[in-house]
Amino acid sequence: MNLFSNADAEVLAPLTSGWFLDHAWLIPVVPAIAFALIILFGKRMPFKGSELGVLSMLASLVLSTGAGYQWIQRVNSATEEQFVDPVIKSWTWWQNAGFEFGIGQHIDGLAVLVLFVVAFISTLVQIYSLEYLRGDRRYTHFFAALTLFSGGMLAMVLADNMMLLLLGWEIMGLCSFMLIGHWWEEDVNSKAALKAFFTVRVGDVGLLVGISMLYFAANDWTRENLDVSGFSIRGISAWALSGEPNSTVIMIAAVALFIACIGKSGQFPLHTWLPDAMAGPTPVSSLLHSSTMVVAGVYLVARLYPVFFVGLDIPGGGGNLIVIIGGITIVISAALAFVQNDIKRVLAYSTVSQLGYMMLGLGAGAWMPAVFHIFTHAFFKACLFLGAGSISHSASHHSFDMKRDMGGLRKVMPITFATWIISTLALCGVFPFSGFFSKDEIIDNVGHNGYGLFMIIALIGAFMTAAYMTRATYLTFFGKPRGASAGHADHSAHDAHDAHDSHDAHASSGPHESGLLITVPLIILSVLALSSGFLNATPFGESWERMKLWVEPRHSAFAPELHHAPFMWSKALMSLAIVFLGIAVSWVLSFRLFTKRDPRLVGLTQRVKILGVGHKFLVNKYYLDDFYEKIIVRNIAGPIASAAYWINQNILDGIIHKIASSSRLISGWVYRNIDQRVVDGAVNNSASFTKSVGTAAQPSQSGKVSQYGALLFSAAGVAALVLVIINT
Repeated sequence: MNLFSNADAEVLAPLTSGWFLDHAWLIPVVPAIAFALIILFGKRMPFKGSELGVLSMLASLVLSTGAGYQWIQRVNSATEEQFVDPVIKSWTWWQNAGFEFGIGQHIDGLAVLVLFVVAFISTLVQIYSLEYLRGDRRYTHFFAALTLFSGGMLAMVLADNMMLLLLGWEIMGLCSFMLIGHWWEEDVNSKAALKAFFTVRVGDVGLLVGISMLYFAANDWTRENLDVSGFSIRGISAWALSGEPNSTVIMIAAVALFIACIGKSGQFPLHTWLPDAMAGPTPVSSLLHSSTMVVAGVYLVARLYPVFFVGLDIPGGGGNLIVIIGGITIVISAALAFVQNDIKRVLAYSTVSQLGYMMLGLGAGAWMPAVFHIFTHAFFKACLFLGAGSISHSASHHSFDMKRDMGGLRKVMPITFATWIISTLALCGVFPFSGFFSKDEIIDNVGHNGYGLFMIIALIGAFMTAAYMTRATYLTFFGKPRGASAGHADHSAHDAHDAHDSHDAHASSGPHESGLLITVPLIILSVLALSSGFLNATPFGESWERMKLWVEPRHSAFAPELHHAPFMWSKALMSLAIVFLGIAVSWVLSFRLFTKRDPRLVGLTQRVKILGVGHKFLVNKYYLDDFYEKIIVRNIAGPIASAAYWINQNILDGIIHKIASSSRLISGWVYRNIDQRVVDGAVNNSASFTKSVGTAAQPSQSGKVSQYGALLFSAAGVAALVLVIINT
């Protein structure tokens, strides 16, 4: 059976591509090469290898921008009904026993969007790190890991098959472990790195199961109809929409893949690693939370959307695993942000919540708004994290504690303050900042597609987002300066950064604005946080929806049919009213609590028992860490580890010891009987025989010429006599 009819073949006529699209595979290759060069030669270079990291990401940014521009041209040259075919290049990597593993590129609107975002944010983070990590003892290794980290994400986005996607996925996991534990001398940092690594590994089991199931379920069909392997992303998408899959098989495969996305993108209940990942340097936090690692799970759902669309019955409405997990994640993470004093942890829980919005959109059929939120979120979240780093670097003596070491910083850090406010308004979804155009579209489409309950949850999340970000803003930039921001630094409890760099001069000069290497990236990101939403400004009509035209695949054998909610200002104004209510309520409470020290609010959680219980419940993060460590690890993983240790010591080591003892006995017998008696005996006997012959011949070697002559003539005489006898 052929998948396409003749009419389809005409619609799918090839469109022009271009050099950048054809050679997009270079985008991850460049940072991969740079990583190797930094490791080999970085410490001997003038800037300790950081120049290679920055240049490689600039090169990837140029290549990504070129590919994006040519993709837009490709889309614009297509007819309105025409499906714009992705630019796919594939080569055989290796094959064995009928299994063929390829390596190649799959470039479409989704890929070019994420490639540009990753390369752009990575470039700014590398430039920012030149100043932020200056003097760090592992400066070269930091830039090597950071470069490979970005390269892994770029490789995953570019992948044309699931095996290459898995490779990029695991590269990021390894690099995140190295970067989160960059200052591994502190126990808290090494534990955070291990926690992130093992938590994500739990989810990754689902990815392996899902890939295996899809391969064995789809391989025959994709071979027959598309002549591609069952690992092909394009082939899997077409198979999922063909009506061929068994409903149970594709459902289980979708659930398995989503479990991996839960771990990678910090969704409930595997979100606990993400806030602890703040132990790494702030540039790592910015990159990890804005455009790499955590976005990987969302990208996987968007990339294999037909599998989830069919397997979890997304068009059916009501509820499915993705919207349920997304809705829970939005609310629980926003609640945890209220009780954090560490500014980076507030932003971390904010990231978890925004990832919940993305998953909610994908689970409810709002594919384009969710993908667009990846785009806008990257800019304002990167700006917020780098802003927090700017504060710790130049104002709070490397502390991130808002209550103890911040306050009143808007006057001494005007650039950081302005960029923070812009990005916060974008995060809250205030018009006309970028977050409004993406997050509001998610909320609107969730309700439009039959998920009314989850639309209400999303609106509650919007209120909470505005409230906790207002609290963080007030504590940081308003009120009276406290601790380090007032010039009273407490050296006993600073961020780990303080122990590994040479920035103490910053603290001694008092709070001040950061240098250009830090503020310029902040300014660029804040401009995009303000303006990037206009690339898909649905309130202004279809002519403004450029991102939808360039990125969203048109309905075909490879993409499901998607519906969009018509924009209504009445709904948008309701969302904005909820956001402004959250800002106002939080501002009043923050002013009364932190500035006026209103006795009705101060100590309220101690006076009201139920509030105290709730506060403690949040401070202890719903006791999930205790559940994992004290119940799962201690009662499940602990006994398994103990059993494995016993088997290792008593069975495996016992076998090895028996083999060693037997080998020792055998070798002793061989030494005594074969080596000593046979081999050495033969050598010794030959030596003795030679000695005997030499001893017997020794008298003939007298050294007298007359004796030698007599022997010679005697021998000649005997020989002549023998000849005479023979001849007669």
